[in-house]
Amino acid sequence: MFLPLRLSKKILTLICCCLLVGCQSPDLADGTTARVQRVVSGQTLDVILTANQPEITRVRLKGINAPDLRQQPWGAAAKSKLAELVGGRKSQQLVRLKSEEREPDKYGRRWAYVWKNGVLVNERLVEEGYALAVEQQPKHPYHQSLAHAQAYARIMGDGIWNPKQPMRLSPQAFRHRN
Repeated sequence: MFLPLRLSKKILTLICCCLLVGCQSPDLADGTTARVQRVVSGQTLDVILTANQPEITRVRLKGINAPDLRQQPWGAAAKSKLAELVGGRKSQQLVRLKSEEREPDKYGRRWAYVWKNGVLVNERLVEEGYALAVEQQPKHPYHQSLAHAQAYARIMGDGIWNPKQPMRLSPQAFRHRN
């Protein structure tokens, strides 16, 4: 009726391993590790993807639109916040990139969701009012969480949503005008 102790331990170990694998975030497991070289703007990073190819790749955070650097004070604030989220003043920090896009954008940047210490950086920038969520067709996997993050930032009046100093033009409208 009872299983031998050795077999019970093996079955228990197998069950625990299956549970641990099932609890891991598939987004992090599917990503590419990269080393941050520098923060270019509130939505763009220069990274090195592998040690074998020390070529710098420019990455554009997917699903968000951060203020232009000339859009003061929000552009500089977004860049500073992104730098803080991906490693602060420490250079060469590791991040995880996830991208379904094979083609770069019109500026040659690779589209990606960026993870640092289990935090989706794209979402955190929106949630704290440093960037806008961008609606895309077809809807990207984090569309809902980015939309909720933006609603939260608006309600809280954070960053670009601050009623005392709101950002009057969207980043897209500002870039088009300038």
